[in-house]
Amino acid sequence: MNEYVNVAVDAMGGDNAPLEIVKGAVDAVNAAKEVKVFLVGQQDRIEKALSGLDYPKEQIEIRNASEIIENAEPPVNAIRKKKDSSIVVALNMVKDGTCDAYVSAGSTGATLVGGQVIVGRIKGVERAPLAPLIPTVKGNSLLIDCGANVDARASHLVQFARMGTIYMRDVYGVKDPTVGIINIGAEEDKGNALVKETFPLLKECHDINFVGSVEARDIPFGAVDIAVCEAFTGNVILKMYEGVGGALLGEVKGALKSSLKTKIGALLIKNDLKKTLKRFQTSDHGGAPLLGLKGLVVKTHGSSTSVEIKNSILQCITFTKQNIPAKIQDVLGNSDSDAKQEEL
Repeated sequence: MNEYVNVAVDAMGGDNAPLEIVKGAVDAVNAAKEVKVFLVGQQDRIEKALSGLDYPKEQIEIRNASEIIENAEPPVNAIRKKKDSSIVVALNMVKDGTCDAYVSAGSTGATLVGGQVIVGRIKGVERAPLAPLIPTVKGNSLLIDCGANVDARASHLVQFARMGTIYMRDVYGVKDPTVGIINIGAEEDKGNALVKETFPLLKECHDINFVGSVEARDIPFGAVDIAVCEAFTGNVILKMYEGVGGALLGEVKGALKSSLKTKIGALLIKNDLKKTLKRFQTSDHGGAPLLGLKGLVVKTHGSSTSVEIKNSILQCITFTKQNIPAKIQDVLGNSDSDAKQEEL
């Protein structure tokens, strides 16, 4: 009997649900024999999306959930009232141990709230940060936090750095990953009150490789493996990163089609250009994990296609096999924080 990594997937979440979500799940199980996907949502719509697709039947199971949490709904009320929503049912499958991980392209707010109050934070973890990989010229860097904690304290940022170090080292194999705090200059005395308070704490933290401040312009060049900040700064950086990338790509494509000469040149560099641009496609990196929870919660873009869903599911395999929650517990479990769980 196979020992699967079980992943609960919110089949109703995202702009392209359920069709692209289901296709991504099928692609994932066809690519990896060690994963089983539980598609959670309205059964009739999921069955329709699965019809005609070829996949190992033992690796996909449907769990019916009659309700859908929309993006515009207040997250706390939605989680409390819609107990039979795809998000709540799927998160409860992680909580009760049926599944090792959860993946959703649906409501970010509901996923963040549900992750913390249903799955629950690891003892000692003060806040759970959202941590996406962003492409750089050297590979990838982890941006932590990018959306979960807009108002953070210095102690939170120190924990983000420690959890990010575990994640990059054990999931992505980065030996002794470098950590930088996002700042408006390289000097230690620069920054707002939060950065100035956090900087010396990171310097004193012996289980991370802290290299100092990093400016936003240096992140695309791979200045650090882990860029630490509160979620307001992180989200602004992430959205600007995606926007500039999309704009530049559009400009390059337009320039290459502007004349006969550029069209001929485009044909000559087509393969090399595709390889270069592919390195900067965020869809290849899966979703962003909400670190510090008792189980794995992964949030991917609302506009995700089957490629992003597939990669989000596959990233759950290494995370689960490396037992990242247990490693975070070992590092942060003696924290003074009691990490009280909120009641719904």
